[in-house]
Amino acid sequence: MGMSLRDASKSFPGMDFLFLSRADLDITKAIEIREWFLKYRPDYCVNCAAYTQVDQAEKTPSPAYEVNVRGVENIARACKELGTKLIHISTDYVFDGKKSKGYFPSDIPNPINEYGRSKLEGERAIQQHLEKFFIIRTSWLYSKKYPPNFYLTILAKARKGEPLSVTGSQRGCPTDAANLAHHILDIIQSETMDYGISHFTDGEPMTWFEFSCQILEKEGLVDYPHLTKAENYRTFATRPRNSILKG
Repeated sequence: MGMSLRDASKSFPGMDFLFLSRADLDITKAIEIREWFLKYRPDYCVNCAAYTQVDQAEKTPSPAYEVNVRGVENIARACKELGTKLIHISTDYVFDGKKSKGYFPSDIPNPINEYGRSKLEGERAIQQHLEKFFIIRTSWLYSKKYPPNFYLTILAKARKGEPLSVTGSQRGCPTDAANLAHHILDIIQSETMDYGISHFTDGEPMTWFEFSCQILEKEGLVDYPHLTKAENYRTFATRPRNSILKG
């Protein structure tokens, strides 16, 4: 997400950006966060940092909570002190997936795995410390340029002729990181005061299997013979079956 944001920033020459990796600034270290904010005093902070290993979070939750909750709280505290507007990326996994027609920002979250719980607690930490914030929930984020992600993994395996078994039991809206990046920068440029929680996706609901078919078609690999639908796809962490985001 960070690299897509860097690419998109080139279309906004009137803005000054500082892009930081974990090596540059660890959000779990409160003192470092505060010192950085005091030094640079940013108008906006876009938090793309997150622990996103869903299955590993189920086995060992602590690292997910360290980043997704305590790290986010460190950022929120610094934003409050300096008057910085926070734009935070959250997830469809704050919902349980039981609502057939999809979720609006006003729907009550009910995460069913540790990753989702950690992201929801991060949202609540922001709401506890800040009045002016943007929490953007997105889903099935991918990049056509920067690995690792589902899009490039499917494409790489297909180009090698490897068998692909993809679940057809989950529904959601794939979202190109480049589109989300432009949406975030539009928020900053417009200087909108429409604060709160919102949802952003590319808007087309599908299953992971259908998304795989779409990827292969776009990349000129129509009728790939080694793609099969996995009806009993199992993962360590329970995932929402229908996490379509609306609104």
